[in-house]
Amino acid sequence: MSYFAAAVVRDDSGWTAAEVSLRGATDIDEVADRLRDVDQEADVSLLFVEADDAYLVILRLDEGEDLRVFGSDSAYAEESRLGQLLVGDLKTSVTGLDGDDEPRPVASGDEESEQPAVDPEADPVGDADLLANLGISAQKLLTLCGTEGMLPADVTSEICEVLGCADEVEELREV
Repeated sequence: MSYFAAAVVRDDSGWTAAEVSLRGATDIDEVADRLRDVDQEADVSLLFVEADDAYLVILRLDEGEDLRVFGSDSAYAEESRLGQLLVGDLKTSVTGLDGDDEPRPVASGDEESEQPAVDPEADPVGDADLLANLGISAQKLLTLCGTEGMLPADVTSEICEVLGCADEVEELREV
């Protein structure tokens, strides 16, 4: 499996981005350490891991602590060693949604589509609410991940656009 791992970190001067190698990582704590190494003093550190145009995993650290993880599909754990390492220990249900929050239809124009916001084939895992205080609600994240035709790179770009670091991440892709 091929992957792209981009860290975006925020400090007093704003967002910066760096590509992160996950080769040889043996557990999720080692991945978190590699994210911390990007900027030890960062207020917020995010790692976007996109795999084979099919899976997205987002890791978040606040001031280097309290690792939170979201995966777009639990199947990633069955597909690769890296997937097992990143999402293999997560519960199969998504957290961050109230019990009443069922996936809503995606609006297309003024009419609602019959397409569910979350792909019924996907099984998102972890903390879907990990970006809520940065402007991406759990429902928005699940909708982005479940939208037909949206690749993990597209989801990362949409999130980074809201965060204000889209240009930094796109520069990493062009290298």
